[in-house]
Amino acid sequence: MELDFGLIVRSLPLLLTGAVVTIQITVLSVGFGLFIGMFAGIARMAKFWLVRAAATVYVDFIRGTPLLVQIFIIYFALPLLLGKRIDPFLAAITACSINSGAYIAEIFRAGIQSIDKGQMEAGRSLGMSWIQTMCYVILPQAFKRIIPPLGNEFIAMLKDSSLVSVIGFEELTRRGQLIIARTYGSFEIWVTVAVIYLIMTLTISRLVDYLERRYKIDDKH
Repeated sequence: MELDFGLIVRSLPLLLTGAVVTIQITVLSVGFGLFIGMFAGIARMAKFWLVRAAATVYVDFIRGTPLLVQIFIIYFALPLLLGKRIDPFLAAITACSINSGAYIAEIFRAGIQSIDKGQMEAGRSLGMSWIQTMCYVILPQAFKRIIPPLGNEFIAMLKDSSLVSVIGFEELTRRGQLIIARTYGSFEIWVTVAVIYLIMTLTISRLVDYLERRYKIDDKH
């Protein structure tokens, strides 16, 4: 079997355009997921049982169900309740953000709990409120410790974003499917798609490693 390099070259611009869309979905989803996860992670440690229970139900439900099912719920089931169709891009970002937020919530919770409890007590003794101590003392220290798992979540979402192709959204995987349907070059296209994903994930891994080393250096000064 001979590889059709001409097909790869001709398809590359379309696949790279799809890769840009994949990165956009990932950045937006993890970005919104950071806000959702930060509040959900803090809520998981709240003194009020109702807040803690609500956050726990959210995290357990999302982590316990497949992202594909969550995409179907947002794109196919939710419009039945709203009475109108949801844009595929909005559905993709919503489902992926909610999914990412649940995992980031656990990352934040673990990061916050890794900080010595004396830090909170010291902040409160200085006259700071609980929220001020959390924002200015605890979270900055916790964030440095959660960079590696956040990087892993970003990479996981980059790969999982391929699932939005099932609702017809044209990210990298969907672009590959459309090209194959037209050219029948399954092997060439899927290998090219895999290589593009590999390049993106390796780039992010190196960036996360750099940030981790940078923060460690800053801590020493």
